[in-house]
Amino acid sequence: MLALLPILAIVAFLIVTSLRVLNEYERGVVFRLGRVIGAKGPGLILLFPVIDRMTKVSLRTFAMDVPNQDVITRDNVSIKVNAVVYFRVIEPIKAILEVEDYMYATSQISQTTLRSVCGGVELDEILAHRDKVNEQVQSILDLHAGPWGIKVANVELKYIDLPQEMQRAMAKQAEAERERRAKIINAEGEYQASRRLAQAAEIIAVRPEALQLRYLQTMREMASESQAATILPIPLDFIRSFFHVPGRVEGVAQQSPPAAADPMRTSTPATEPEPTSPLQDGDARI
Repeated sequence: MLALLPILAIVAFLIVTSLRVLNEYERGVVFRLGRVIGAKGPGLILLFPVIDRMTKVSLRTFAMDVPNQDVITRDNVSIKVNAVVYFRVIEPIKAILEVEDYMYATSQISQTTLRSVCGGVELDEILAHRDKVNEQVQSILDLHAGPWGIKVANVELKYIDLPQEMQRAMAKQAEAERERRAKIINAEGEYQASRRLAQAAEIIAVRPEALQLRYLQTMREMASESQAATILPIPLDFIRSFFHVPGRVEGVAQQSPPAAADPMRTSTPATEPEPTSPLQDGDARI
């Protein structure tokens, strides 16, 4: 029995060292004499000593930061762009066999893809349509990383570094755009107000008493402000009534009617000779 104790101890040691425990999010790619026999896990697995070797692969989603990339856009603007890539391993055997280091490979392909995609679009498109750029980068990454057993879940541009000159130019452009919108809104308001005033004028033309009501309302609003000076507008027709001149119509004097003829006075005949001077023509005056 004492001779069997060392053998039992060695067997127990080999069994203990052959046991592996994998978490729920882990898989183990087992190599036996250099050949893959499958992906095992999660839970307790048994490996044969010396002949079996296992590589753990995590199935959780990785968030990989893509460092700043110097990019020249299609409209010749130099910018710096960084992003974050979310991916996970869906086939552990391919992730181990098809690429040496799937993390490093995914990082490099993400950098080159980000530069190529951002260099093929204009700056305005990157700023205004960032979702479109993200989807384009994601589709390219998923296409290249798919044979490695990797699924790219999402790509997000984090920060876009613009030169100072471009920032000032964009600020001027934004200010001009805001001024344009303000002018359009102001013009639209004046147009709507003019239409309302035209409608009000039509109502006042049909109902003249509405103008008097508006006059009284204005008087009440002015009287409510104690600091304001009160101005009483008087219609011109009311003033003109005090300066009315009989016989004048609209400032032009009427012609007085001709004097009535005297019935006792006889008209002078047209052939009546004109009175002559006591001195006739040709008489010399001494």
